[in-house]
Amino acid sequence: MSEMAKNLVLWLIIAAVLLSIFQNFKGGPTPETITYTNFVDEVQSGQVRSVIIDGVEIEGERHNGAKFRAIRPDVYDSGLMNDLLNNNVNVEGREPDKASFWQQLFLAAFPILLIVAIFMFFMRQMQGGMGGGRAGPMSFGKSKARLLSEDQIKTTFADVAGVDEAKEDVRELVEFLRDPSKFQSLGGRIPRGVLMSGPPGTGKTLLARAIAGEARVPFFSISGSDFVEMFVGVGASRVRDMFEQAKKQAPCIIFIDEIDAVGRARGGGWGGGNDEREQTLNQLLVEMDGFEGNEGVIVIAASNRPDVLDKALLRPGRFDRQIFVGLPDIRGREQILKVHVRKVPLDERVNLGILARGTPGFSGADLANLVNEAALFAARANKRLVTMEEFEKARDKIMMGAERRSMVMSEEEKANTAYHEAGHAIVGRLMPEHDPVHKVTIIPRGRALGVTQFLPEEDQYSLSRRKLVSMVCSLFGGRIAEELIHGPEGVTTGASNDIERASQLVRAMVTKWGLSERLGPILYGDEESAAQPFGGGRNFSGNTSHQIDEEVRRIIDQCYGTAKRLIEENIDVLHAMKAALMEYETLDSEQVDDLMSRRPVRPPRDWHDGNFDRGSGAAVRDGGAVIGGPVAGK
Repeated sequence: MSEMAKNLVLWLIIAAVLLSIFQNFKGGPTPETITYTNFVDEVQSGQVRSVIIDGVEIEGERHNGAKFRAIRPDVYDSGLMNDLLNNNVNVEGREPDKASFWQQLFLAAFPILLIVAIFMFFMRQMQGGMGGGRAGPMSFGKSKARLLSEDQIKTTFADVAGVDEAKEDVRELVEFLRDPSKFQSLGGRIPRGVLMSGPPGTGKTLLARAIAGEARVPFFSISGSDFVEMFVGVGASRVRDMFEQAKKQAPCIIFIDEIDAVGRARGGGWGGGNDEREQTLNQLLVEMDGFEGNEGVIVIAASNRPDVLDKALLRPGRFDRQIFVGLPDIRGREQILKVHVRKVPLDERVNLGILARGTPGFSGADLANLVNEAALFAARANKRLVTMEEFEKARDKIMMGAERRSMVMSEEEKANTAYHEAGHAIVGRLMPEHDPVHKVTIIPRGRALGVTQFLPEEDQYSLSRRKLVSMVCSLFGGRIAEELIHGPEGVTTGASNDIERASQLVRAMVTKWGLSERLGPILYGDEESAAQPFGGGRNFSGNTSHQIDEEVRRIIDQCYGTAKRLIEENIDVLHAMKAALMEYETLDSEQVDDLMSRRPVRPPRDWHDGNFDRGSGAAVRDGGAVIGGPVAGK
């Protein structure tokens, strides 16, 4: 029913109700009400001129012109009419009230109108609710894609930094959407689908929005999981509906985030070819292959796992262009920081270049979080500008967890934590190719009672065997320090995480990276086949498994012996670093250098002296660069 028809029915109902109400009102003054006995007396005494009898209600007029009203008892009175006629009273009767035409129409139509209204209400509920947008049973097959018009998208390439190569790859999409004839005149065809892959937080969704913002075209956004329901065929229906909507808005962009939720390789599950996910993928393949009627519709998808996608989805004609959006390098991180600090009032001494150099391994989302945390620290301190001190605190919070200064630790526990962290720092400082020590602290952060933080001097893209061995040695430094100070019986459970990480590193060296001379450059175990439901994962014999265990144990014992020798040779530095940590709680790189050189420890860093470049910044988050101390509760 149209809006005009609904309004007409509503006004008719209102008019009928008002008419019925108005007819019940009578004008004129209210007559005097007397009892029936008095009325009979006045009739018999000749005071009444005329009466009007309406059932049990009697209205009369006296000879003096006064009007009255009386109610006759609901019993038969045979002498009333004789009294009236004998006393010359003019008697009139009133016809019983009948409902008006409108009243009769309303009363007759009301049940039908009520049934129609209830039917319309339930139909609207099933189709999505009475204007509230709630999903109903009949909306299962409708697309859940959110449409943003060209005026709603404010993101442009100026808001995307640190991914220059990816931006260059997608600029031609913008040119095609603006001027398709430029490519069509030369016989060129724009890629029908573009797949963006890369680690989380690198800006894949932001880049897709920027394409739509630059081209000034509508933007459909949906997640891969929005297609899949428990009922088979619903996802395929949503795919069809989404492409139908996109055709009406062409030229436009369809963005499917986390497409691996629906685009995983077929044939690996138990559901055969009839399960919901595979039906949805089949429909998506058909829609993308039938683009003859979809000119101007470009599909952009994002995934962190392009290796698990179905090969039919990646073939030319569908997602035939893949763009890798990786972690930014030092120059890219500086550009990203410039974008995120646009609305942040910064102190003039804040150096974004130093922050970029001190945040290797950070994604764009991590850097945005860094700026936000720094602004929150400044707001808590009632500062008007954000300084390098807040950025340092924010970086430590992101890398090592929030400080837990309220945690009560005994002096014995603090001393043991100080020895533990000093052991990490000394071994890491002396091992070849190890990342330099950036910070050592015994302030509890997260679950750790203390943290030793290392940082690379530049971006790292691969790790040598020598560096990996150095990392394993530094991981065992904390446990060895406890053993040398308190004896084998005094070693605590605090090194559980260090042992776990060291074991993982060494096992990967042996089975994955081919860094064992005994077992050679062979892959033992396939992570992808291990994820399959029909076996996989172990492709070697039991004898080989025994050799792997022996080789892992040999490397760990070798690293443990090396770390123990270094700490024994620098036992005086271990005691001095423990004393400095008990006094200052946190030591930076220069204070660690003083201790290793057996010089007096300089005072802690003053953030107001303008010298921020005493260390490169923060630790890399790969390869054990942040080593936790004893873990609470382990």
